[in-house]
Amino acid sequence: GTIHLFRKSQRSLVGKLTHEFRLVAADRRSWKILLFGAINLVCIGFLLMWCSSTNSIALTAYTYLTIFDLFSLVTCLISYWVMMKKPSPVYSFGFERFEVLAVFASTVLAQLGALFILKESAERFLEQPEIHTGRLLVGTFVALFFNLFTMLSIRNKPFAYVSEAASTSWLQEHVADLSRSICGIIPGLSSIFLPRMNPFVLIDIAGALALCITYMLIEINNYFAVDTASAIAIALMTFGTMYPMSVYSGKVLLQTTPPHVIGQLDKLLREVSTLDGVLEVRNEHFWTLGFGTLAGSVHVRIRRDANEQMVLAHVTNRLYTLVSTLTVQIFKDDWIRPTLSSVPIANNILNLSDHHIIPMPPLKAAENLNLVTSTPAKPSSPPPEFSFDTPGKNVSPVILLNTQTRPYGLGFSHGSAAYSSVLSQGFGIPGMGATQGFRTGFTDVPSRYGTNTRGQPRP
Repeated sequence: GTIHLFRKSQRSLVGKLTHEFRLVAADRRSWKILLFGAINLVCIGFLLMWCSSTNSIALTAYTYLTIFDLFSLVTCLISYWVMMKKPSPVYSFGFERFEVLAVFASTVLAQLGALFILKESAERFLEQPEIHTGRLLVGTFVALFFNLFTMLSIRNKPFAYVSEAASTSWLQEHVADLSRSICGIIPGLSSIFLPRMNPFVLIDIAGALALCITYMLIEINNYFAVDTASAIAIALMTFGTMYPMSVYSGKVLLQTTPPHVIGQLDKLLREVSTLDGVLEVRNEHFWTLGFGTLAGSVHVRIRRDANEQMVLAHVTNRLYTLVSTLTVQIFKDDWIRPTLSSVPIANNILNLSDHHIIPMPPLKAAENLNLVTSTPAKPSSPPPEFSFDTPGKNVSPVILLNTQTRPYGLGFSHGSAAYSSVLSQGFGIPGMGATQGFRTGFTDVPSRYGTNTRGQPRP
């Protein structure tokens, strides 16, 4: 075949993913995450086998939280990868939105798992199977220990930010109300219970508590329906915890302005509009680029005598305190000049010597017009100055030329005089008896000052 020199080889998708994974694995900080990921896969395998042997759907719902921990570890790896990558021509704002997308996908998948549990639980209410409790309690404590150990050992920056920035779930609100009641009785526990609890730790503890209650009720009374009820409770807690995070990360993906910074942005824009030389601030748009990163663009109109670089420096200095990625468009004020004509101009209109007559639209029939006023000669018509049928009505705009024109055939000289013949027309020396005066075109009118129309001197 043909050999193409200096042609880059195109990598496949698997090859690109392998290259990026090697880039992340080269960092020692990611070794810990990879180790926890391998242990998580082993734990998930054992839990799924125990769910099958015990026939417990509540343990299956709790196992889905362990699968969510695997998604959170992958998100943490993506966060490390984003910190290593630099902006490229394709991704000019960087790769921070990848970790936002990873958080959104993880929370949505967790909610889909909760909906699947609700669907299976509704089917079990019709025909409740027998639950074996041999490994139910063991699986509960294994999953609880691994979930808490993973959440507390690895600092997951994206999920830590989202859990604090997103609105509280209904589980957090109920636990906060209970904590206030307990702290009212024992004030010494306020430092432990009153701060906002981690939603992931809270759901892990609540799910384990529901499974312990299920184990006790099945062992004492063989009440198998409590397993289905516990599965529904764990699914609702999972859905209620993940939903606010999905909403928050979804708004970031939609490039919306965070509500808590709108007031600060308005204050900064008012300060910018009062700077020296700034006339107007318009077309402002601010959005969340990533977790904790705000981007924006703004157009600033300044005076014609203002210094562009000075205004740009002051505007950037004011907005950079809140907007880390900022684009400022500076343009000077431009006076708006009215146009002479609203119709297209012909190409030969610039040749003034070829145009002496201003074209006018045709009037009505000559027999209906008055030669003096050029209006219909009717007894009931209004005065000429108020006539609605005057030649000036519905006439397209025309361009008035600089040349002075006179009608033909009335005994007047037409056209502009040549520059060399100005003195011969009596323009510069009045009273010399020239053939044409200064203010008229009649040849027999004397152009001497101080004489009347009959050539007699004035008294």
